[in-house]
Amino acid sequence: MSTPAESSSSSATSIGQAAKSAFERSQLIPTTERITALEAICTQLEAARESIFEANKLDLQAAQVEVNAGRMSESVKKRLDLTSTDKWSSMIQGVRDVAALPDPAGNVTYASQLHDDLELYRVSCPIGVLLVIFEARPEVVVNIAALAIKSGNAAILKGGKESHHTTALLAQAIATGLSQTQIPAEFIQTIQTRAEVSSLLQLDQYIDLVIPRGSNSLVKNIQNNTRIPVMGHADGICHVYLDESADAVKAVRVVVDSKTSYPSACNSAETLLIHESLLSTIWPKVATALLERDVKLQCDEPSITALQNHIPSDPRFPSHVSPSNPESYGTEFLTLTLSIATVPSLHSAIRFVNLHSSHHTDTIVTESPSSASLFCRGVDSAGTFINASTRFADGFRYGFGTEVGISTGRIHARGPVGLEGLVTYKYMLRSRAEDGHIADEFGAGEGQKRFTHTKIEAADVPFL
Repeated sequence: MSTPAESSSSSATSIGQAAKSAFERSQLIPTTERITALEAICTQLEAARESIFEANKLDLQAAQVEVNAGRMSESVKKRLDLTSTDKWSSMIQGVRDVAALPDPAGNVTYASQLHDDLELYRVSCPIGVLLVIFEARPEVVVNIAALAIKSGNAAILKGGKESHHTTALLAQAIATGLSQTQIPAEFIQTIQTRAEVSSLLQLDQYIDLVIPRGSNSLVKNIQNNTRIPVMGHADGICHVYLDESADAVKAVRVVVDSKTSYPSACNSAETLLIHESLLSTIWPKVATALLERDVKLQCDEPSITALQNHIPSDPRFPSHVSPSNPESYGTEFLTLTLSIATVPSLHSAIRFVNLHSSHHTDTIVTESPSSASLFCRGVDSAGTFINASTRFADGFRYGFGTEVGISTGRIHARGPVGLEGLVTYKYMLRSRAEDGHIADEFGAGEGQKRFTHTKIEAADVPFL
């Protein structure tokens, strides 16, 4: 009799094998079928909308019990909610936007004639099988399924237990949509248990890339327990820096939006850096605007002293302003809490960001082109912005349709990962010679052929 661990391993192996087989078969299907599949999925989602909303309410009710017991934060519970019209419409529109985007695979990115009638092409192609593990947000299953289908990658999806009622029905709608196309049913699969995840993380012969979306502990655990490449980010510790030339109106708008428009998002600001020359001018205005939005401020000594001198009568001061500590600047609050630090110069701000940032997204508010340039070049993050909210760091806002996640890595994909981040490339070599080409004919010796390496301007690859 098999043990639960053995059963889980056997199940994971079957899932991995099925995904790899589905991926290989799908490469022989016309790419237009992927667009057909995405439209079919949208139709099925709309048809199941009320049932999905009822399932989502069950997840929200269970989440409220966890919140009341202190085992779940309000920010996590908020991420579960799919019932708002805007959120649902954005999810559906995201799928249609992905369908309308150019095909990321099959594009020639390099072409060279190595010798007469010997041509080399670098052509974009899908990565293979993706294992995507995410927490809380149920719409992620739809977002990632859409990106995987459009880019030609098979995907195995694991959502959080907090949203299992919702994700089950979303996955069912996706499966029904796929069943109406030539794409194999196993192209998008969902799993339910952590044991299956643990087993799949060992199957590097079937899984080509792991993409975790969730807490720091989730991402770190996955990175430490697999040989498969992992793409993602552990934290979203984003900064806003108010340069000495900052405009007050821009400063208030950018800081308030970066912190308050969606505090539980990974692209919300967690630390505000203030040039010391602004402590008695712009900083009190920004602080007042933040306090009006119920933001709690963890301030260093110069910034808290400035508030005591300039807005001492603010009724929220006693409850919302407190001294910071070293942990304040390494914490992803995901709530209406913001840490504040004062810096003497732009270079100090850059050093502070690079030391404390999670290399996600950081922005400068400035009227100085040179300061903007230095900040964007000096800050080592996936996104560096000028006079714009950190909340713009998003695949949908970038025009990617939707995103599979945010990558803070430095290899392959960085920042919001849309379709282009889900393809790699292969080299295709074609001989047009009557008797083909062999490598032994080339070299530096007498009578041997020499490579010409002539760029092919208008790459035409008829065999794709």
